[in-house]
Amino acid sequence: MLAKILSAAVLGIDAYVVEVEADISQQLPAFATVGLPDGAVKEAKERVAAAIKNSDFVFPAKKITINLAPADIRKEGSAFDLPIAVGILGATGQILRDDFEKFIMVGELSLDGTLKPVPGILPIAIQIAKKKNYSMIVPKENAMEAAIATDLDVYPLGSLRETVDFLEDGSGVKPCKIDVDQVFNQALKYPMDFSDVKGQETAKRALEVAAAGGHNILMVGPPGSGKTMLARRLPTVLPNLTMEEALEVTKIYSVSGLLPANTALIATRQFCSPHHTISDAGLIGGGRVPKPGQVSLAHHGVLFLDEMPEFRKDILEMLRQPMEDGQVTISRSMVSLTYPSQFMLVGAMNPCPCGFFGDTNHDCTCNPGQIQKYMSKVSGPLLDRIDIHIEVPAVKFKDLAAEPTGEKSDSIRERVNHARKIQIMRFSDEPGMFCNAHMESKDLQKFCPLDSKSLELLRTAITKLGLSARAYDRIIKVARTIADIEADEQIEIRHISEAIQYRSLDRNLWM
Repeated sequence: MLAKILSAAVLGIDAYVVEVEADISQQLPAFATVGLPDGAVKEAKERVAAAIKNSDFVFPAKKITINLAPADIRKEGSAFDLPIAVGILGATGQILRDDFEKFIMVGELSLDGTLKPVPGILPIAIQIAKKKNYSMIVPKENAMEAAIATDLDVYPLGSLRETVDFLEDGSGVKPCKIDVDQVFNQALKYPMDFSDVKGQETAKRALEVAAAGGHNILMVGPPGSGKTMLARRLPTVLPNLTMEEALEVTKIYSVSGLLPANTALIATRQFCSPHHTISDAGLIGGGRVPKPGQVSLAHHGVLFLDEMPEFRKDILEMLRQPMEDGQVTISRSMVSLTYPSQFMLVGAMNPCPCGFFGDTNHDCTCNPGQIQKYMSKVSGPLLDRIDIHIEVPAVKFKDLAAEPTGEKSDSIRERVNHARKIQIMRFSDEPGMFCNAHMESKDLQKFCPLDSKSLELLRTAITKLGLSARAYDRIIKVARTIADIEADEQIEIRHISEAIQYRSLDRNLWM
C-alpha cells in the first residue's frame, strides 16, 4: 500500500513543501529512504520504529520504502520523523483516514513517541500560509513560533498517539492563536541602557552619530576604557525593528536552531560578538549544508569585533563583501544559498600590543615598529568601509565614583529616529538607499553640498592634519548625519568640524 504525507523543509531562510511517500510491499523486512536524505534523515527509521511500537501501534515486518520529493534537493534534519511515521501507519491501514493532503506535518519523534521541537518552523509556516489551503501539525514547543503566520491554522500536538487521534477524530485540539502585535511589543525590551555608562561623553556622541546614519565605527583605547560596554548598548539606541525586519531576523535564528525557548519573535536588534579565533564558516556561514554565520545572525543589528587586530587577516577581509552587498552567498557542490547580512560593524582595538600607548597612567612597552605592525593588521580596504574612528581614553576616577547621570537610551533613540526619517525622505527616489552610510561618492554632490567655509576647513584638514584621501567622503557623510540629528538642512562648518574629529586613524597618531 501507498500513503502520501506532506511535510516541509528549509532552504536558506525560505521553505518548500516536501512530499513524503511511504510504500509497504510484501518482501523481506527492510527500510529504505530515498530522495537525497542526510544522516539524520536516514536515522529516522530507528526513531520511527521505536515510536510506533511504544505508541501501541504495529511496525510492519515488510519492506518499507520512503521517498522524499523533490528528490534532487538534499533533505536534512529530524523534522521528517512525524510524517514518515504517519505515512507508515496510513499505508498499513492503522489510521482510519486516507486523506492527509490538507496537513503539513513536521516534528521529531523520541523513542516513546513524544514529539520534540525542530528548527526552521517560522519560515515553513510563513511559506505555507501563502498557499491558503493547508494547516500545520507541529510539536507543542513550536506552536507559538508557527502561529506568527497569522493566516495559518497551527495545531500543537505532543505525541504520535495524539497526532493519530487528531487525524481520525479532528476534534479536541484547537488551532494555536496569538496576538502578534502584543508579542512584538512585549519583545521590544533591552536588558541594558546607555545611562549605565559613566563618562565617555565623546564616545557616546560618536555612537549616536553612527546609529543615526548607519555608519560603521571603530573604537581605539586602552584595556578597561569601556569599549565593549559602549558597543553592547548601541542596539538600544538604534531605531526599533519593523515587523518585516523582525520576521526576517527571527527566520535566520529559527533555521540556525538558535531561537531561544518559548520565544516566538525576536523584536530587538541583535548584538553578535564572535571570538577572535572564529573560523571563516563561523563568521560568514558555511558547513557541508550551509548555515548562517555571525554576519547573518547580526542582520539588522550590530556585529562587534573586539580586539580586531587579533582576528586573522583573511577573516577580516571576508567582511568586505557582505558589508558592501548586504548579503552573503555560500556555494557548495549541491546547493548555493544566500543569507542577508545588513549589519553595523563596531570594532574595538588597543592602540598598541601592550594596550597603553598614549595612556598617561601606564607606560607603553612597545617600540614604533611594533605599534605600526599592530595597527596595520586592519587593512586599508576594510578601514575604507568604516566611517567613524574614535579614541576611547581610560575613564577618570571622578567619573567612576560619580552617580550615573548619563542620558537614557530612549531619549537618544528619539533623535536617531528623527534623523533616520529625514534620510528616508531624502532617499525616497533612490532604490536600496536608506541611510547616509549607503551614499557613494557620486551621491555626495547631490545630497551633501558644501559652502565655501566648509570646503576650506575640509581642505585644511586633509592637508594639515595628514588625513588620508579616503577620509574625504567619510567626513562629508558623517557631517550630513550630524546635520540631520540637529535637523539642519544645510551642512555647516560646525558639522564638518565635528566629523573631522571622528577620523583618528587617518592622523599620524601612532608614529
